[in-house]
Amino acid sequence: MKKCESMDDTSVMGSCEVLLNMMKDKNVTLDEDPNQTYLGMAENLTPKDVSKVLQLALKVRESGDITDTELKNAASRLIRAIEMS
Repeated sequence: MKKCESMDDTSVMGSCEVLLNMMKDKNVTLDEDPNQTYLGMAENLTPKDVSKVLQLALKVRESGDITDTELKNAASRLIRAIEMS
């Protein structure tokens, strides 16, 4: 998680935005901050938000309730991008 706090890699930020926009488009909800929308997070994404999006990606990838393979693949791509950076 510390690695994510100082993240400014554009590929990681782009992967974060893709995941958040996809979650919004597919109406995926997780028990997170009810006052924050995924679209709002994507539009206002900063490097310090990457750790929060990583947590969402891990929840999406591991969730048995989410069966959309495109969304799970986007979450896995984000996780790999962070691991590789």
